[in-house]
This record gives sequence, C-alpha cells and structure tokens, in this order.
Amino acid sequence: MGEKRWLADEFEANRGHLRAVAFRMLGSRSEAEDAVQEAWLRLTRSDRNDVDNLSGWLTTVVARICLDMLRSRKTRREEPLDLPAHGAIVDIASNPEREAAFADSVGLALLVVLQTLSPAERVAFVLHDMFDLPFEEIATVIGRSAAAARQLASRARRRVQGQPETPDVDLARKRSIAEAFLTASRNGDIEGLIAVLAPDAVFRPDAAATRLGNVVPLRGAAAVAESFKGRATSARVALVDDEVGLVVFIEGQLRVVLMLSFEGDQISTVDAIADPDHLRDMAWSIFEG
Repeated sequence: MGEKRWLADEFEANRGHLRAVAFRMLGSRSEAEDAVQEAWLRLTRSDRNDVDNLSGWLTTVVARICLDMLRSRKTRREEPLDLPAHGAIVDIASNPEREAAFADSVGLALLVVLQTLSPAERVAFVLHDMFDLPFEEIATVIGRSAAAARQLASRARRRVQGQPETPDVDLARKRSIAEAFLTASRNGDIEGLIAVLAPDAVFRPDAAATRLGNVVPLRGAAAVAESFKGRATSARVALVDDEVGLVVFIEGQLRVVLMLSFEGDQISTVDAIADPDHLRDMAWSIFEG
C-alpha cells in the first residue's frame, strides 16, 4: 500500500507537466487528459524497477501515446483545437486570471501552427523546443535516429517561425556524395564506397528494415561498404525531410528510406527506415537531372 501511495503521489506531482506536454502535441484538452490517464495505467502495469527517472519515463510514455493519437488522425479529419472562451481581455496587468488567459491565447496561436506539422515533426519540436528533451531521447520516442529527430525539429521550427523551407548551402555537395555512394553501390565498387564513408561510419536499420532486408546494425566503413556492395539498384537520391537521402522502391512502392548524416565530405551514418508509419510521416522528393 505504501508503494502504491508513493507512486500515486509522484504521478500527481508530474500531472501538470504531462498535461502540458500532451496538450501542446494534441491541441485538445480532453485528448490530453486521456493521454495522461493512459500513462498512469501503463505506469501501474510496468516494472518500476527498470525506471530510473520517473518524470522522464512518464514524459516519454505520454509522448509515445500522443504520437499514436496523432497518427490515428491521419485516417480521419484533424480535430479542431479546444479553444477556451476567454471573453474580453482588458486591463490585463491588474488581473492575474486575465493575464493567464492572454498567455494561453498566445499559446493557442502556436497550436494552430503545430496542427500543420506531421506527427513526428510535432513531437520532435514540442519535446525539444518546449521541454528541452535531448534528441537522443526524442529519437527513442519517434523511432528515428537522433540526427533525424534533429532535422524534424529544425524543419518544424522553420514552419512555426514562418521561415521559407530552403535547403542548406551544402545541399549540392551532399547530393554529389550521395550519388557517388549510390553509383559505387550499384557497381559493387568497394573502394568507391569506402571513399565516401567515414572510417567509423554506422549503419542502423529499424526493425522493419531488418526484417525486409535481412540486415543488421554495422559499424566501420569496410563493414558498411560490404553490406551495400551490389545493392541499391532501385534506390534514388532524394530530399527527405530537408536532408539528402536515398529512397528505395520495391515493386513500384516506397519501402525504405536511407537517411544520411554527413561529416565533411563523407557519410557518417546511414539510417534505414522501413516502418510504414514513419514512412508516411516523411516528406520527400526525388532530385531531377
């Protein structure tokens, strides 16, 4: 009984924070409450011995619940925000309640913009820019690499700030490196592959890519090069979530995205993403010419 009471007290201490996280992701107070309640149920069913940081664990669980809820909306019309009726706001400084209402209305303006983001973009932006969660932790929530999470948050940030979505100045250089990697892969050119891979290059497939391609995580240019030798015959160089990557088609359908991270003129990381939900969240376009 003592442990159960302690757990309930700790959850209540975190409830306000969890509700804020969920509301900024979902834009709905009722759905935010549902997400928080589901987090409590999962906590009661979990093995607490594996939880070192309860607040962080709860934040991650709520974020995952919200991500699932956001993805489910893609099969139906996005639900409207729960906009509170504030009434006329006058003499704000002398009225704490009206001051809070005004601040809330400003936050709702941001929520309207967040509604335009993909689920993964929204989660990455909210967790990092609003709640200062490290990209390494965000990556575990959205099932991407830390580099991909960083790119999602960056893209979302530009949209929120109303900045044009222009690629960075190194786009042409990265595209050239990706094309060299793809050409060497198709030709079975081990030396060509090693030349464009960083010495400690890493290949990281998600669970779906592991099953689809019978591949495993690899480290080192030689190992990654050997894995890609003679492959990627149906891949194309593309702009994926504002970064240069490769898109792989099987029987005319997009089945795998290879997210590339760069260090100078070499590829440092290849993240293979084949999870259908994650693929649907991505924005991509094949380079022409």
